[in-house]
Amino acid sequence: MTYRAYAEIDLKAIYSNVATIKKTTSAEILAVVKADAYGHGLVPVAQTAISAGATWLGVALLEEAVALRKAGIYQRTIAWLTPPGEDFVSALKHDIDLSISSIALLEEILAASKTLGKKARVHIEVDTGMRRGGLLDEWSEFLKFIAIHKDDLHIIGLWTHFARADEPDSSATQEQIIEFEKYLMDLHRVGVVPEITHLSNSAATLAFPSAHRSMVRLGIAMYGLSPDVKTLGDASKYSLKPAMTLKGKLSLVKRAPKGSAVGYGGTALLSDDTKLGVVVLGYSDGIPRNSNSDAGVWIDGVRAALVGRVSMDQFVVDLGISTQAKAGDYVTVFGATPDDRGYSIDDWAAAASTINYEIVTRIASRVPRIYLN
Repeated sequence: MTYRAYAEIDLKAIYSNVATIKKTTSAEILAVVKADAYGHGLVPVAQTAISAGATWLGVALLEEAVALRKAGIYQRTIAWLTPPGEDFVSALKHDIDLSISSIALLEEILAASKTLGKKARVHIEVDTGMRRGGLLDEWSEFLKFIAIHKDDLHIIGLWTHFARADEPDSSATQEQIIEFEKYLMDLHRVGVVPEITHLSNSAATLAFPSAHRSMVRLGIAMYGLSPDVKTLGDASKYSLKPAMTLKGKLSLVKRAPKGSAVGYGGTALLSDDTKLGVVVLGYSDGIPRNSNSDAGVWIDGVRAALVGRVSMDQFVVDLGISTQAKAGDYVTVFGATPDDRGYSIDDWAAAASTINYEIVTRIASRVPRIYLN
């Protein structure tokens, strides 16, 4: 069977990335597999991360955690973005750890626990400065509440999330660590001693060893990408290998004269006679519509720049007048190429004024994943 486009996922690279990070820390590794493992495939990536030494799995949504259980993966798993009204009874039945960010949420989890006759395993999330998730203004009341109900729960963890760990020169991360310690001491004062503490995302795992604590949450680095190329350097600095390569077919190759306006709005003018190639991938597949000509594809050892606007199902590249490419040939949009001269995920991110996280997570489900190794 042939595909009009597909994403190759190198599981050996993911295994290597987890193993590489594991050598740098005494903390446990939580493999973050939310958002279909950043577009790489929830179940295969989870299985690979576990085999490489990850002892925890982390997801945003409860349904992601349930999907892991239904796939026969019973590694300790935390779901940390569960708004009120979720099926917490199901979560407890599946032995899924839950994150607490409000009193109202904890009340619902306690009610589910009572219904099922089973203690919930919970991680208390605190806001140490990001002002996104986590307890903040309710903290004093929460301390009173948790002191009353501490014996009704398995209080597994205390955790927070860093806002600027990808900025090593910023004082913000150290300030958040100090705030975290205050929250931890408050819990100790009411007789609550979490089994583990976890603060570090990928950026902190790479740049702030002092923040590792009991466990680090390995997200983008597990997929072989740097949390921030500008401030932390690219993935190769940390011996990490990108795991995703995106390929697509040319549906058409044709000559076009100098001065031609290409694509919707005619935003690109050809400076020379050339051959254009139409790639059967578009923004419905996750190719950013606002990408510029700093992005493109690799074919036959040559980079072919993007020309004009990305359409819903296709985009155009300048193959050059002497190209031997023909309709039906595969091009590499990003990722591994035989001579390592193709476009990277970071190249596409820069061309779309976004981050590498968005490039890989937005590759649509209609693009098949082909697993290597």
